[in-house]
Formats: sequence, C-alpha cells, structure tokens
Amino acid sequence: MVDSQYYLPNDIGISALDCSEAFRLLSPQEKMYAHYLSRASWYGGLVVLLQTSPESANIFVLLQRIFRKQTPAQLEQVATAAGLSSEEYQAFLVYAAGLYANMGNYKSFGDTKFIPNLPEDKLKALVWASQAFQEQPAEMEALWDSCSCLLYSLENRQKQLGLGDKGITTYFSGNCCLEDAELAQKFLDSKKLSAYNTRLFKKEDGGKACYEVRLASAVQKGQTAVKKAKTKGEMHFALVASVTKCPAQPLLKENLFVNVLQAYAANENQRKMLEEYTRSFTLGSIDAHKEGSRYWIKDKGPIVESYIGFIESYRDPFGSRGEFEGFVAVVNKAMSERFAKLVSSAEVLLPELPWPQEFEKDTFLKPDFTSLDVLTFAGSGIPAGINIPNYDDIRQTEGFKNVSLGNVLAVAYATQKEKLTFLEEGDKDLFIKWKGPSFEVQVGLHELLGHGSGKLFVQDDMGKFNFDQSKVINPETGEPVSSWYRGSETWDSKFSTIASSYEECRAECVGLYLCLNKQVLSIFGHEGQDADDVVYINWLSMVRAGLLGLEFYTPESKRWRQAHMQARFVILRVLLEAGEGLVGLEEVTGEDGKPDARITLDRSKIPTVGKNAIHRFLCKLQVFKSTADVEGGRAFYDKYSTVSDTGAHNFLRLRETVLLRKEARKMFVQANTRISGDSVELVEYEGSAAGLIRSFTERFQDDAEQLESGLLELSKQDAPCWC
Repeated sequence: MVDSQYYLPNDIGISALDCSEAFRLLSPQEKMYAHYLSRASWYGGLVVLLQTSPESANIFVLLQRIFRKQTPAQLEQVATAAGLSSEEYQAFLVYAAGLYANMGNYKSFGDTKFIPNLPEDKLKALVWASQAFQEQPAEMEALWDSCSCLLYSLENRQKQLGLGDKGITTYFSGNCCLEDAELAQKFLDSKKLSAYNTRLFKKEDGGKACYEVRLASAVQKGQTAVKKAKTKGEMHFALVASVTKCPAQPLLKENLFVNVLQAYAANENQRKMLEEYTRSFTLGSIDAHKEGSRYWIKDKGPIVESYIGFIESYRDPFGSRGEFEGFVAVVNKAMSERFAKLVSSAEVLLPELPWPQEFEKDTFLKPDFTSLDVLTFAGSGIPAGINIPNYDDIRQTEGFKNVSLGNVLAVAYATQKEKLTFLEEGDKDLFIKWKGPSFEVQVGLHELLGHGSGKLFVQDDMGKFNFDQSKVINPETGEPVSSWYRGSETWDSKFSTIASSYEECRAECVGLYLCLNKQVLSIFGHEGQDADDVVYINWLSMVRAGLLGLEFYTPESKRWRQAHMQARFVILRVLLEAGEGLVGLEEVTGEDGKPDARITLDRSKIPTVGKNAIHRFLCKLQVFKSTADVEGGRAFYDKYSTVSDTGAHNFLRLRETVLLRKEARKMFVQANTRISGDSVELVEYEGSAAGLIRSFTERFQDDAEQLESGLLELSKQDAPCWC
C-alpha cells in the first residue's frame, strides 16, 4: 500500500475565493487594470511548472488538452465506458485540480509529491478514450509517454523536493549538490548578482566543473553577452545571461504592459513600476525589479494592489532562488482601517520587543498595511498574508508593504468540529469561535512587526558601518558586536537553507508576544473576556500547529519540507521546554482504538511563563540575525528543529499519529476576467474539482496550442539536465 500522504483524498476541501463584491465596486478603468495584470500574472505563473519538477509542464499540457476538448461532466461518461468507477474518476479530477492548484505535482505546502489515486492502467484507458486522443492519437501518446512514468513514480528521491540525493529540484541540474550551491552563491555574491531569478546548471568541461547561471529573461540566445569566465582552482564558472525564451510571453513582452501603462494605470508610480517590471522580465534584471519595487512601495493605498515577479525562496533547497508569483487584489476598506491603526501604533509597540534599541531599525518606515480580497494569485499556492519586497537593502532603509488576504482567511481556516484533532473537547467550541479572529491578529502582527522589525548590522563596500561598533553590545555575550553583513551579503545568501524557516519563526514569535498587548487587541475590536479568549486560542493554535507540523518532516533525510511548519514545531519545543505546566502533550488512544494525542495549554500561565519563554527565545533569534552569526544561529535553530524518539516526547512516533489523522490542505478556485465590449466581466466557478479544472482550461483559451507547444519545448530542452 502506498502511504496516503502521496494521494489527495477525494473529499479534499475545495473552496471558491469570493471577490465578486470587491470587483463590482471597481471603476471601469480599475477593472481593466485588474484584468491585464491578472492576465500577466496567470501567464507568468506557468513558469512555476518549470521550477517544480521535470514532468510538471508535460502533465499540465496533457490535462489541458483533455479538458479543452471535454469538460469534466462530459468526460465522466467516457470514464465510465473506459471502466473507471465513480470513485476512480473523482480521484482523477482531484489529481488534476491538485496539479493546477499547486502548479505542479508536488504540494506547494510541504513539497511532497502527489500521484493519482487510481491505477495507472485505468488512467491510461481514460486518456486513450478521450476526445483529445481520438483526434490526435500520435501526439497524445507521445505526451503520455513523456510523463506517465514520473507521474506515478515514488522512488525515494522523487517523493519530495530537495537537492542532490535529498529530492527533486529544477532550480539545479541533477548533478548539483549542496557544495555546488554554496560555491555558486559565493561567486554570485562576489559579482553582486542576485540569485532570485536564476537556476544553476553544472557541466563538465575539460575535466573541470563548469557552472552556468541562467537568468529568467525574454531575451533570446545570442542577444546577451557571456561575462568573462573566472577560474578559481579547479572550479570554472561561466556566467551566462538568459539563454532560454520564457513560456510566459504575454508577461514578458512589453506590449501587454504598454496597454496597461497607456490607458489604465492610476498614477505615475504605477506607470514607472510597470515599466521597470517590463525591463526586468525582458532583460532578466533584478536591479530593474528592485526599481519597480521602489515605485510600488511609493504607490500608497491603491484600490487595485498587485506585485509580480520571482518572490519567495521557500522551495529553493538552498533558499536563495525565488519562485514566480503574481497577485492582483482589491482593498477591503473596513479591515484595512484596523491595520492602519496597527501601523500607527507600531512605533509604540516596537520598543516592547525583547531586544535592545540598537538592534531595531533606526527609523520605522511606516508601510501600507491593507486587507485585500484576492482576484488573482498565480503561483504554487496562496498565503494568508505577505510582507514584501524581500530585498533586504530596500526593506531596511526604504520600506515595505504588508498585505492580509481577507477572502483567503475567510475560507482557509474554517474548521469543522469533527475534524479538530488533538484538542480537549472543552477547547473545541472556543477554538472554532475564535480561530479566525485570533489568526487575523496573528497575521497582522506577524507581517507588520514580525517581518517588519529588526536591524541588520552591515558594513558596505566602502567600509562604512550602519551601527556604532564601539557602543553596540551583544546582549547574549555582554561583549561588543563582533560580526555583521559585508558588502553584497544578504540574509538569504548568508543563512541560506535555514533563512526562510528561521525568519518565519521570528515573525510568529513576535505575533505571540505582542498579541498579549491590550492595545493591539483593542485595535482589532477585542475587549475583556473576548480579548482573553483571542489570546488563548492564538497560543493554542500555535501549539497545535507545532504538532501538526510533524507531517512536513521527513525522517529518512532528517529534513523539514515546509518553512512555516518547521517554525511552529520549534515554537512548540520552546514552550514545552518552558515547563511549569504551561503546555502538556501526551500520547493517548482515540475512541477508534488508534493512536491519538492531546495537547493542553494553561491559559493562566501564558502572560508569565509563556511570555518569558518567548522573550528569551526571540531575543536570541534577533541577535543571531542582526549580527550575521550563521554558525551560532544555525546551531541554536537546529537544536529546536530536531525530531527524535528520545527525551520527554517521542516526536517520531507522534509524527505517525499526525499522519494517521491529518486533514488535507484546502484548494482554492479563482475567478477569471474577460473583456466584453468596453467592459470587463468576472467569470466565477463552483468550489469543486470540476470548477477548478474549468477555471484553468478557460484561462488560456486564446493561444492555448501555442502556449502548450512552448511549454513542451522548454521542458524538452532541459530534460537531459535532470538525469
């Protein structure tokens, strides 16, 4: 039997993201602006297929060709005639929906591979019986042959994303290992080049290792110069600007953005932003994307908000390369007013954080903090909140924006009582009542005062420091600060493989710590007993999430597959270590006779024992981060990240219990927009696997064949690199 974690269950939650009211209230110009940016985001989002696995693009095209000819309802009769049961056909629909929602055949949250929950011969029979196959049998058979083996394969390395023998990645050629990634990063740092929009390919040249760094760009091969090769010992680097065309042509061609710029941008900042993004995607320039981000920061309080590019580095096994994403969303004015109050209170709240004043930014750069209803979020998954841009030099000195995605929060964390695991019965009703409101508070604090706080000590290329070496004392050692970031070093490049999880942990701890503040709770409308309940459920949610996080740990490689869940497990370990009865975690037998677990939290000890534990831990996290102390920070974080079967709790055994009782993560169905005459219409779909599938087949109708051919060609070009 294949482990159920590699299947998506037939009853997986699938919800439609409702943005109809927000979209209706837009002006005709704003609707056009949202439409064109959505198109750019969706086409650009197809890049993620090439960033996920060698077979993802081919599976995507196979599904698109099947469903472009027959809707899920029409195909059902074909499936029955081909010998599939109703359960097997539903499993096929769920798999297809999962591939679309994750932009590949690995889960965006957890990086685990998922395969169809029906026999391969049944799926092949369905493909052969489809209208797409009947019309083009040779092409469809070739397409099936190109991906069917990997589609079902669960060899150890193919079970999860990872580098070298740890898993599958297309950010690096198949012969790369961690040492190669580290070497390339040092080279990029020396050239002051960002890894965000790159992939690394290793080849042999005369007995030497030759590294090719490919930039994502629309410039064709031969149009960009090869920078002078550099030899260092036996390692030979050839840095090549983009040599591949991109399948997201409507994103990377200037004409799409020119349309938006000329007619629909609301102001000069938006026009300049889009010009720089166009330059970035055309030339593969991160500097241009940074310039676009600067204009984006200056565009305060837009009605239609968006950000697009190579953004988050969670899925790069080394932690430096960004996955493409693009979102378009509409401001929720009522909720945004609360976040604006939180921003206004930030300068009062920041001094409460447990590190010395010298470890905080010299000036708090008040960001936009808005609650948005998502119209479009293209990429591998949709978060609940975002703090961007991720460029340290901009965040530290120029600013950032915070975004809370209201319509995602509304459906993502809705929970049924019977599916609430690992809680005492007495906590379940309270949990259901306050989970949404408490998470809203946590997201706000996490994004604004978590990711938005803390100073990095830097010495620039001219030797200038952004802190007083003679005065700043490390609170952990009592000695002057003795390490810092130099030149082009960044948080991501320095802390690499642990950077994402470490930073998420720091932001989560800030949320836990500051949610105890009555002023914060009042901003979100919580007073008295309600405020106390919000705090309790926020902390209880974090403890439970720490236990649930074990699903995303792989014992065979001793590796975490998801940054946020590793962070929450670390926090669980910290709170358990605090002792004094604050947190209880015990293994029990469930009513079904199978292994179970129960967590308890003494709410009376949260403001004392709990707060003190987070205070100490959070201060250490910030000090290691500020001082670029990679060795100390890694050892500290790894200690709490360790999952073992020794000590007070057998976490390896608890992991098996978590897997036994896990609930699959929800998928979202997003609307499309289309131009009808002089106006833009919103096209909505039902919250089901069939609805999700239809949203994707209708999303790329205008140039489907050309687009699919481009994807297949790019996939074929790189195929030899993964062996």
